[in-house]
Amino acid sequence: MSVNKVILVGRLGRDPETRYTGSGQAVANFTMATDESYKDRNGERQKRTEWHRITAWGKLAEICQQYLKKGTMVYVEGRIQSREWQDKEGQKRTSYDIVANTMKMLSSRADAAAAGGGMGGGTSRGGEDVDQSAPAEESYGGGGGATGGPEISDEDIPF
Repeated sequence: MSVNKVILVGRLGRDPETRYTGSGQAVANFTMATDESYKDRNGERQKRTEWHRITAWGKLAEICQQYLKKGTMVYVEGRIQSREWQDKEGQKRTSYDIVANTMKMLSSRADAAAAGGGMGGGTSRGGEDVDQSAPAEESYGGGGGATGGPEISDEDIPF
């Protein structure tokens, strides 16, 4: 038995880009940054940012497109998938993507705007999550209207 599971908590580096396959299935792509702090040999604090390419499919892709913006803090759970390709010089390259099956929003729209997401006021949706493997009624929690927008209930969410 083997396990291929990734858990990331970080901020979106750009808005999700969504396209549709020939059969009409949505696929969203976005980048996500995670930060690590450590002390170097001289005892000085250093910060390293790691960038991850995230891919979401189906209903989860549509939700990411609708609710996520650059700067949003999110929890993403999924699996690593490698891709092999040839660069312009004919060299074999490998890249690694995270195929998401769960996404949980950890920041409100106001938090994302402050982080550089460019989103205006709106409704706080911190703490809502989407699990592509869960039944629809359990996949997205309700949120409150803490930052001035209308309150959203489970009946307002179209899935």
